[in-house]
Amino acid sequence: MARASTASLMQTPNYFWNYVPLLLQILAAVGLSSVIVLASWLIGRHRPGKVKLSTYECGMVPQGDARGRFSVRFYMVAMLFILFDVEAVFMFPWAVIYRKLPAITGSRFFGFWEMLVYIGFVLVGYFYIWKKGILEWSKDKADL
Repeated sequence: MARASTASLMQTPNYFWNYVPLLLQILAAVGLSSVIVLASWLIGRHRPGKVKLSTYECGMVPQGDARGRFSVRFYMVAMLFILFDVEAVFMFPWAVIYRKLPAITGSRFFGFWEMLVYIGFVLVGYFYIWKKGILEWSKDKADL
């Protein structure tokens, strides 16, 4: 009985009043960040010069066009890294609950076979990119 009265006290007649604390927190965050940026702009020195307005390239003088072309192979390897990194992320939760899977699924080897199928798909993809030569940087110098 006491539980019902506590729940009824937490309910408000207007549903949107429940979002007032969230709105206040967002307003405080936006307000504080605006004040900090404005104070920095007002207090800071503004002395633009040739050195300050030049492009900074880790202490080296920039040469040529900044929009240089990269090999497509570079992007392919980057995407493959993300793909196989995500594969490892999917395997971690499975490994954590592997011993509890028979109780969850009702089958003794269900989790094992599911992961075997998943690893099979990943290996098929790996062999595909291996046969296509995407990982062979030394063979193709034309687009590097």
